[in-house]
Amino acid sequence: MQQPGRLFFFCGKMGAGKSTRSTLLAADYNAVRISEDEWLAAHYPGQIQTFDEYLALSKTIKPFVKGHVQQILLSGVHVVMDFPANTKSQRAWFKTLCAEVNCAHQLIFLDLTDEQCLSQLAKRRLEQPQRAHFDNAQVFAHVSSFFEPPQDDEQLNILHVANSSVQHA
Repeated sequence: MQQPGRLFFFCGKMGAGKSTRSTLLAADYNAVRISEDEWLAAHYPGQIQTFDEYLALSKTIKPFVKGHVQQILLSGVHVVMDFPANTKSQRAWFKTLCAEVNCAHQLIFLDLTDEQCLSQLAKRRLEQPQRAHFDNAQVFAHVSSFFEPPQDDEQLNILHVANSSVQHA
């Protein structure tokens, strides 16, 4: 029986560089990268205008994504998921996904200050003006209010990356 691939996923506040790092990591490991933003945009174009709409629609794709990712992992290919693991319940979903196919995982915790994240969001607004209605201080504050840093009792394989600014690709 083939060894399953490893699942990589990210924790970090909005603007911490999760998407950029996921792209780099996928290239480094010759892994399949799966982006929540891309799946949502493809399945629900123009339908996400609020954070609550994002939460609702994000839940609808998870069962499909889970099965798809597990099939890829079982084929021996590494997967990098550009999906948030910013709350304990989100991380539990990733942990269950891995446990069901007995694969290794790596949670990369991008631990940047609010100031670093806001600075990177400002740069992203210039590079991607279509994201300006989400990539602002008000949305950052709202989304950050839900953020829960990973804890040891979650029993995750965590790589903690502190105060490391990332350049957007």
